[in-house]
This record gives sequence, C-alpha cells and structure tokens, in this order.
Amino acid sequence: MHPLAPLTPWSASDTQLILSCLLGLALIVVCIAWLKLAPFLSILGGTFAAGAAAGLPLETVASSFSKGAGALLGDIGIIIALGAMLGALVAESGAADRLVSTILKHSTPRTLPWLMAVVALIIGLPLFFEVGLVMMVPIIFVMARRSGQPILRIAIPALAGMTTLHALLPPHPGPLIAVSALHADLGLTLGFGLIVALPVVVLAGPLYGAWLSKRLTIGEPDEMGRLFSPRTDTQDGPGFGVSLLTMLLPVLLMLGRTVARLWLGPHSLLYGTLNFLGEPIIALGLTVLFAIVVLGWSNGMSREQVGSVLRKGLPPIAALLLTIGAGGGLKQTLVAAGISDTISKISEGGHLPLIVLAWLIAVALRQATGSATVATTTTAGIVAPVVAGLSASHTSLLALAIGAGSVFFCHVNDAGFWMIREYFGLKLKETVYVWSILQTIVSVVGLALTFVLWNVFA
Repeated sequence: MHPLAPLTPWSASDTQLILSCLLGLALIVVCIAWLKLAPFLSILGGTFAAGAAAGLPLETVASSFSKGAGALLGDIGIIIALGAMLGALVAESGAADRLVSTILKHSTPRTLPWLMAVVALIIGLPLFFEVGLVMMVPIIFVMARRSGQPILRIAIPALAGMTTLHALLPPHPGPLIAVSALHADLGLTLGFGLIVALPVVVLAGPLYGAWLSKRLTIGEPDEMGRLFSPRTDTQDGPGFGVSLLTMLLPVLLMLGRTVARLWLGPHSLLYGTLNFLGEPIIALGLTVLFAIVVLGWSNGMSREQVGSVLRKGLPPIAALLLTIGAGGGLKQTLVAAGISDTISKISEGGHLPLIVLAWLIAVALRQATGSATVATTTTAGIVAPVVAGLSASHTSLLALAIGAGSVFFCHVNDAGFWMIREYFGLKLKETVYVWSILQTIVSVVGLALTFVLWNVFA
C-alpha cells in the first residue's frame, strides 16, 4: 500500500457538505418521479437546496449554476444542435435507411446487436461521447424500426461501445488526462485499454441488452421518431458509399486531429490544418454543409425542403439542452462548495490496494460532481505523488482503473443521463436501468479486469 499525502482533518463542514449533496439529489428525484416536474426545474430546485444547505450564499449558488450550465452548453450545446440537424437530414434523405439496409443484409437477428456494438466502436473512437451519441441516434431508431427488434436490444450495445471508449481509451479526454497526470505510457495504456474494453463491451452491450430488452419494453418516442423518419416522396436515395462517408466524415476529421497531436510538430502547417478541421464544432459544421449538398440538393431535395428539415431538427432538442445545462449547473455548484476536497478526505484513511483505492476515489467524485473529467482529473492528482515507484504497466493500469471509476452509476447530475432519458423518451426509473446500470457494468468489469492485469504484472 502506498500512503497518500496527508490532507487536512475531517471537519463538521465536510459532513454538512455530504448531507447537503444527498439532500439535493433526493429532492431532484422526488420532484421528477413524484411531482412530475420538468427535469430542468427539478435540478434547479435541487441545486439551490443543496447549495443553501451547504452554507453557500444564494448569489454564489446562482452564479455557480449559471457558470456550470453555460460552460457545459458551450461545450456540447452547439454540437448537439449540429448533430440533430445532421441526424434529421441523414434520416429524411434516406441515408440512414440505406446504411441500415446494408447492415441488415449482412446480419441476422442474433448478430445484429453485436454488429451495432462494432459500429459504435468505429464511430465513437475519436469522438466525445455526446458527439457519438447524436450521430448514432438516427441509426439506432431506423435500425430498430427496420429490423423489428426491441429498441433496447439495438441501443444498449451502441451505448456500451461508446461509453467504454469514453472511459478507457485514449484519445478520449478522461484517459488522456489520467495518462498525462500519472506520466503513463500512452501506447501501453491504449493497448491495455483495448484488452479491457472488448470484454467490457460484450458484457455491458449485447449481453446486457438482450437481458434487459426481455424485461423492459419501451416504444419509440413520438417526437424523436418523427424526427428520424425517412422521406417517402422518392424511391431513390443516396448510395451506400455517400451515406457512409457522411456519417464517418466528422469521425475522420477528428481522428486526423488526434493523429496530428500525437505525431506532428505543433508548428507545422499540416498540424494547424488538421487541428482546426478536427475541432468538434468545425467537423460537425462542415459535415452538415457536406450533407446539405450530397444528401439534400444532389438527392433531389429543394432548398426549401432542406431548410425545413434542418429547422425540424432543432425543436425536439430544446428540453434536452435545458436539462443538460441544469446538470452542469448542479455539478459546478457542488464543486464550488468544495465536494472534491471532501471526497479526497474520505479516501485518506482507506487501507486498500492502490488500484482499488484510486477507483473508489473516482467513483465517489463522479457521484458527487456528475463529471467524468472532474473525477478523473482530481483522482489522478490525488494519487500522482505515489506512482513514482510503479512500473510502466502498473501506471497505465492505474490510469485505466481511474477511468473505469469515473463512469460508475451515473445519475441525475450527469449530462449523459438526461440525454439518454430525453432521446429515448424514458421514465426516471427506466433511465437508471438503461444508463446507470449499464455504466456500472462498464465500471465494475473494467476494475475487475485491470485488477487481474495488475496482479499478472506484479
């Protein structure tokens, strides 16, 4: 056991902060599940209750909430809007239907969920989770509709593939942050990440999806179903190659940015170009323009039709954006109250193997803050002083364990929780089964496999 650096002693304010956090989360659940209030209002009320109970001035709670909501929407709000427009155009033009038809020709009902997991792994490799989700949603809806399979049997493998990449594999932000903070070897972390990720995706994706789809039946939500419905006024649609290129274009642009950052000098012209084109907003914005031309105008759609489709993609995501922003506000308020330091103190007296302790710290921080990035950054900072004596293999495995802990049982203070709920029209309890438990499987199995590898390389 490697002792962690001593922290300041536990105080009454730390106890007060933990109780305040629990109060806020309980109030949110009650408002949504019992009072049936809109999630945005429920989170807003829970945030003020938690902040006031923690002793923060109300003006500080308000400013923290605004800061957190604005920061999160600034990061992913435009991305979600662009993704919704792209998804509507992909569906309306028939491109999604073309992709689905081709996949169905090469699959059976038994292999389809596995194929969806592979598709999600390919599309999600260079993308932030939120970007990958908005790109996969139209494929999920059309695939479920065309195949006649339960929507969860199609959706869960895709969700598992993307969230596993987000937690365990560079170049996603969390793993890269852990690699940097711990001075781990990037290539070794990537290799171990792949070894861990594949069985994790199998268990959390096709297997869990098959189990849950037999016990929980959900229908296609009306508003999202209409948004991702193919056009019916033409028999001809875009070809498979053009449809696939449109879906993969932002993936390729963002992958180019990652390659540039890993292997090109920062002062070269090619580095600057790829870095610019791979910025998520730029990549998705260019893809929307590309789709307008090749899926819209070149496919027989008038300028009025294309404009109407793009506008149609925005209203369904209004409630989603408000809810996600509120989740960011809740997270920032708890961070401003000092929840990260309090969780760090909880970890101070734990007599556990370092890899398990790091995972538990990341779990606690994720539960409190709702941010995988905050959980990963803070945990890596806490354990960084004690990794000097570890081997390169153990340092890489420690980074993966932190990433696994950062996605444990994501709940009402997590933006992804609300994205899944709104996109699939779920109730709060259903979202827990579809998303929170799925992420818990990813987290626990990820820890188990890294722990096994940790002892193999002892």
